Amino acid sequence: MFNNSSRLILFLAPMEGVGDRCFRRAMASVGGFDQACTEFLRVPANAHIPSLSKHYEADETSPIPQAAQIMGSDPYLMAQMAQALESRGAPRIDLNCGCPSNTVTGKGAGSSLLKTPELLYEIARCMVRAVSIPVSLKMRSGFSDTSLFRENLLAAQESGIAFLTLHPRTKEDGYGPPAKWELIAEAKSMLSIPVVGNGDILTAEDAYRMLKETKCDGLMVGRGAIINPWIFHEIRREPERKTLDSLERFYQTFIGDFSEEIPMKTRINKLKQIASFQFRKNEPLLALRSSILTASYSSTLDFLDKVLPLLKVHYFAESP
Repeated sequence: MFNNSSRLILFLAPMEGVGDRCFRRAMASVGGFDQACTEFLRVPANAHIPSLSKHYEADETSPIPQAAQIMGSDPYLMAQMAQALESRGAPRIDLNCGCPSNTVTGKGAGSSLLKTPELLYEIARCMVRAVSIPVSLKMRSGFSDTSLFRENLLAAQESGIAFLTLHPRTKEDGYGPPAKWELIAEAKSMLSIPVVGNGDILTAEDAYRMLKETKCDGLMVGRGAIINPWIFHEIRREPERKTLDSLERFYQTFIGDFSEEIPMKTRINKLKQIASFQFRKNEPLLALRSSILTASYSSTLDFLDKVLPLLKVHYFAESP
């Protein structure tokens, strides 16, 4: 993916709770990124791999490829899961070593693996050996601190992964303090495999600054894409791709992917979740955020009838 190309590689980040199928497909309707990735598929000790792997659909974000991220602590089961996902058409398997959830880390998975570089290596190595497609790894800078940062980086590289994505906060940091981009630069200077930078890329200017300060090989954007669905096009200096039609297409794709089984209240709450990011980070809309999010709506279309005109004013400086 990083070979023989001057094109900047951009990834849509996997995001538990918000980066679901609806959001990924909505973002794919806008485009600009090279690859999406599922929310993590948890592989517990009692996992039934054939059933679990069916949660992955390779063509969800077509024509943009979609990788599969998995999380667990059993090397054998993780290798089996990687094989099953490859058979379902996954172009890449990503190992989650970053989830900070206490529920996850309490079972030895996610960012808990950063406490044991040996286990991190064993899991990643088993996955690499099990498949013919690239295996990558997404990690934080440490669990409670960065004392094992270098050891984890080297363990990841020595496992044979294709590239590493670094979110330079510890598990204990959560999402609070600013991401320490200097750790991405340190990783880049240490490793021979490509390093993808992640964390606090909220604007195209942030992206350019990260590339300059860290020399990373690619970028992964999460929250910045919720706030501004055109961020990838803006990074690529493609302003003509930001259109009213694409905003409407984003939301129509989002609601069009709801299954009939999802209650209307849940559908509206999912829309509110997306809008809350877009309103919170946009100063002109901030004063309206509370009233929009606490109001009652009869349907998803009722919500969009009230919210889309406001977003059009902000994003396109047009009158509703």
